[in-house]
Amino acid sequence: MRFSRIGVLGLILATVLVGTNCSYYNRVMARKDLVDGSKAYKDRKFPEAERLFRAAVARDPKGENVEGKMAQLFLARTLHSMFIGDRQKKDLAESAIAEYQKALALDEKDQSSYKAIASLYENLQKNDEWLSWVTKRSQNKSIPPEQQAEALTSLAAKKNTCANDITDTEATKKTVTKDGKQAFQFVKPANAADFETLGKCVDEGMALIDQASALETDQAKNAARLDPKAMSDADLAKTQDVLKVFESARSYKASLLIQKMRYAEMDGKTEERDQLKAQADAARAAFVALSDVVKKLQKEIDERAAAKEGQDANKAGANAAK
Repeated sequence: MRFSRIGVLGLILATVLVGTNCSYYNRVMARKDLVDGSKAYKDRKFPEAERLFRAAVARDPKGENVEGKMAQLFLARTLHSMFIGDRQKKDLAESAIAEYQKALALDEKDQSSYKAIASLYENLQKNDEWLSWVTKRSQNKSIPPEQQAEALTSLAAKKNTCANDITDTEATKKTVTKDGKQAFQFVKPANAADFETLGKCVDEGMALIDQASALETDQAKNAARLDPKAMSDADLAKTQDVLKVFESARSYKASLLIQKMRYAEMDGKTEERDQLKAQADAARAAFVALSDVVKKLQKEIDERAAAKEGQDANKAGANAAK
């Protein structure tokens, strides 16, 4: 076979370009792997998606480019989905955790990877690992305050559950008639150790939720002033995500104050119980106020989505009529 001079020169030039732009070539190929892998993932062809995402990661193992970072995250999500499909394959969960940790090493503010790892630890019933993981996140001051607050709230939620498991039983929650109305009266559990555990869970839970509350952003504190209609789509979504964190924190603060109120009543401290009830009512009102703002943001998001859907339908109809 004969090669033309121009063809040979072109081949030489292409070879030089590939040699000097290996990084660019890898990015292009990684991008292709990402596209093909995403399609395989969507089609639930997880083994194929895993292979393609691993190939993309191998082209940029340090995550120096956006393609490498995306491939690392997509690989973790694929393994996670494979585990969800068969929860007996715990090795897939362990592999997913390892890959999510690599994704977090590339971007420590990647909240989705942090939460996925916490969820996998819970699914594997690795309580000590879960506690260590979430505690470490709650103490990380280099991440946004809402991310730190979310971890603190998760820890406080466990303490609230611990307390409620003791106070909300037939043995400790009695129905009595007071001023002609039925009401609940809380009495000490028969086991003194349970009462001691209750006190510990309440104190630790309150300490954690107070830390979360202290991180509440000005945006959350002044949420009532927000005008959803004046916000961009991106700002709406971002603002809602932040407010939901502190909405949850306010909810658990109210719940833990109720647990503390029950503890005081069990201990015969009537005056303290009444003071705590007033605090719990105020905390509940603060939660409802923020929750109302979150609902307004969601309403605006839904209305915009419906409007866009209507516009798309009109365009499709107009095109079909041509």
